[in-house]
Amino acid sequence: MPLKHYGVLKGKAIGAKREDEPKSPHYQVHIQAGAVQYRIAVNVKSQLSPSELLFLLDDDFQHSITAALPGLPVGFTPLRSQPGGPALDFIRGNLFNRLDMRLLPPNLPGPNNDLSDQIEHYVDRAIQEPDAQIYAFGQRWGPEEQVPDKVFRFSPGNGIHDIHMNQGNVPPHTADDGVWQDGALMFAFPGSHQWVAVFLAFQSQAWHTDDRTGHTSPDVSNPGPGPQPGPTEPDHLVRIVGALVNPVGPAPEQETVTLINASPAPVDLNGWKIADRLKKTHTLSGAINPGATLVITLPQDVQLGNKGGIITLLNNKGLKVDGVSYTAQEAQKEGWTIVF
Repeated sequence: MPLKHYGVLKGKAIGAKREDEPKSPHYQVHIQAGAVQYRIAVNVKSQLSPSELLFLLDDDFQHSITAALPGLPVGFTPLRSQPGGPALDFIRGNLFNRLDMRLLPPNLPGPNNDLSDQIEHYVDRAIQEPDAQIYAFGQRWGPEEQVPDKVFRFSPGNGIHDIHMNQGNVPPHTADDGVWQDGALMFAFPGSHQWVAVFLAFQSQAWHTDDRTGHTSPDVSNPGPGPQPGPTEPDHLVRIVGALVNPVGPAPEQETVTLINASPAPVDLNGWKIADRLKKTHTLSGAINPGATLVITLPQDVQLGNKGGIITLLNNKGLKVDGVSYTAQEAQKEGWTIVF
């Protein structure tokens, strides 16, 4: 079953510590959220082989999800694991391109060469800047009454972990699988109008999962570890290259999505779908030739909102082929096509 206590912790970083425990080291962050203290436990090494984590740090994170975060109260907010809200899903939420992830060891001698170094740089900055906030997505534990925190010694023990992808697991961790319950770290630096996001995944996890359970999809055989698509995965065969989300004129408007066939062969689009942020879909038909583009006009029940959103392309088996996101700022220019 999925995570029982999924949500997001919002607070001020006041300390941090590297953990050198060899089996399952973490980077630990001490958070003050109002009168309550928390610990964020970030995995920097997998217990399963291969042990290095897949890592992506986006120091100019632009996504509609950030619009909802400043209004959250400090402390832990439970989140419903569903689309359309603040919950995260690495596959369905179009938060990043999986091909941008890379492998990093947990700790190495020297500066800026391991996973802990990358996280530490922004945690230190979040400690130093008075208005900086950290948002940690994952599963909460505690409060543990009469039990002090094992790292920072505050009492009661209280914190959040599973700050990583939480679907597509291999045994014995498949019980943690679920959709719209992935973990991540996000840093807000209001002084520089900057968002920084850190995404982590284990090499053993699958990148195409069942839309209900979060288990590895039965339609993908031998997906293979790592960020590169396996031999039966459809990633980026056809790409979303543009979207007209704010056409000229009053609503209802004729919104469009532009596709390109990036492959060297024609692609049969029958049964493929375009999905909006609420997972409302439009079914495609016909074919698209190699290198050709195709403009799809969406029906009125599939909506690309002007306050930011996501667009996902699914094949006839429901596997994600491509996905993009856009912000409210990008959607403000009436009549302009957003280019991805």
